[in-house]
Amino acid sequence: MAAENSGPERVTFGRGYNVWIMAIDGTWRRSCVLKAISAIDAELGLEGSIEGLNLKEFFLLLSSTGLAYRRCELVRVNGSDIDVRFLKAKSKNSKAAGATKRDESIDA
Repeated sequence: MAAENSGPERVTFGRGYNVWIMAIDGTWRRSCVLKAISAIDAELGLEGSIEGLNLKEFFLLLSSTGLAYRRCELVRVNGSDIDVRFLKAKSKNSKAAGATKRDESIDA
């Protein structure tokens, strides 16, 4: 049998860690328990129903003030547990860097 931990190392919390999920536009917020986390994904245990919530893209709030957060998308639902993937911010600098490289190659 293949090893399951072929991806990034995941930290599992014994009792869980209380966090929140919130809509991108701030229209809803739900408390949940962070069960496991890695650099690219997390496993959450939800309290209450997720029916009617738009979970295509949302924030995982790691602090009550909202200063520590990650942008997420839903990967899988398993009863009251969900798996989420962290989304990377689209950088404006990456487009500018690409244009600079092209300009340098044209000048050469």
